[in-house]
Amino acid sequence: MKTTQNATWIRWALIAVLLLFGGITLFLSASVLLDLFGMREKEGNYVQFVVLANFFASILYFAGAIGLIAHKAWARYPLWMASVVMLVASLAFGWYVYQGGIHEQRTIGAMAFRTLLTIAFYATAVWIGRAHHQRTNTTTERP
Repeated sequence: MKTTQNATWIRWALIAVLLLFGGITLFLSASVLLDLFGMREKEGNYVQFVVLANFFASILYFAGAIGLIAHKAWARYPLWMASVVMLVASLAFGWYVYQGGIHEQRTIGAMAFRTLLTIAFYATAVWIGRAHHQRTNTTTERP
């Protein structure tokens, strides 16, 4: 019973974080891509494919949150896809930096943080899905 209660609270906390983090990421990445509010100049030497990866990941965060709200088994898959997008972008960014590409130093830490956080989102969604599956598939034996 306690696992079920924990899963419910963690599920709603994850939904809230996904919507908040996804909203902030969508706003910031779209602002840089579309040069809203002079964000390109404020960001300095941004890396286009990193901003695009963040943009796509933010949309996938929203998709995962919608799936979690609706108790859908597929809710973890958008978060898995976002994890793959962030991992590929991180590897590409590492290669870009190795090749001497111009970038802001803070991007290295930001990419590591976002990638690990996205993987944590996915792992949490998998745990929630398993807890929900156990709760809905328990059978009571009758004498």
